Amino acid sequence: MAVSDALRSTAAVTTKDPAPDKPPNKIRQALPQYAAVSPFFILFAIFGAFPVFFSVWLSFHAWDGIGTMKWVGLEQYSYLLTDPTFWKSITNTLLIWVLSTVPMLLLALVIANALHNATRFRSFYRIAYFIPNITSVVAVTMVFGSIFSNNFGLLNAFLQSIGLDKIEWLSQPWGIKVAIATIVAWRWTGYNAIIFLAGLQAISSDIYEAAKVDGASPSQTFWRITVPLLRPVILFTAVTSTIGGLQIFTESQVLFGSSGAIGGPGDGGLTIVSYLYDNAFGSNQFGYGAAIGWALFILIVLFSIINWRLIGGNDDERITKRAARRVQRRIAAEQVAADNAAKEHADAH
Repeated sequence: MAVSDALRSTAAVTTKDPAPDKPPNKIRQALPQYAAVSPFFILFAIFGAFPVFFSVWLSFHAWDGIGTMKWVGLEQYSYLLTDPTFWKSITNTLLIWVLSTVPMLLLALVIANALHNATRFRSFYRIAYFIPNITSVVAVTMVFGSIFSNNFGLLNAFLQSIGLDKIEWLSQPWGIKVAIATIVAWRWTGYNAIIFLAGLQAISSDIYEAAKVDGASPSQTFWRITVPLLRPVILFTAVTSTIGGLQIFTESQVLFGSSGAIGGPGDGGLTIVSYLYDNAFGSNQFGYGAAIGWALFILIVLFSIINWRLIGGNDDERITKRAARRVQRRIAAEQVAADNAAKEHADAH
């Protein structure tokens, strides 16, 4: 009897469901993946995140780069608002940005449209227009410096060959701005043209065929079909061109860096980044340089928002507002017509 009880208990133990396995540790399983991507995050934290946060902290201190840091609070920013040289650098940067960005985007759009309709040597033209973007900025600036040279420049030689007086491009504030804007436009026009070309190739050909059947002219097709459909691409190029245009530095540094005045005669080429560089690494005022950098960041954000509101935005919201305005105009017109009819009826009786 005892043997049978022991056998039954043994069978019960053997038939009992085994204990569930312990769930695997997800963190331990993911350790190899985290280890594989950790070098990027470590390098980003050291060379990316830390400098950004340190610059914020530095902007509230006066520091020459060697001695102890002195807390000054908002004094750097309050002085920044009353610094005439800083405001002059903003004015110069905005003027150079307008002189370079507006013609550059218009010319890039025209070039992209021509490349899109080209039938021969299309790849050659794409490469040719993109080469200036990958050329060294220093080399390009030196070449254009010789072109705009006051005494022996190719541009002045051309002006004199057609009977005009030479212009001291690199000695007058407006000439300096034109020279820098030309360098920027020459370098980035091809890049933006390739971006526009990619957007043009994404537009269905059926739309153009329908417009052609409806009798739309090439200009009407371009302005009423191509440009509206390219609005996201135009927004991208406008924002990136704004960010790059407000950070101009190399051109003025190469042209005038060895002359003692980083902005050239009359500070005509003094940009925001040039002024930041001069204060931080020329005068060893690293705190004030950090404050200028964050002021530039705010300016870039502000202009990016303006570009977004003017060019981009919510398409559904735009369509809704446009339809609402159309309905309001129709209601107003019907109300005016009804009032006029009632007045005429009253006058007749």
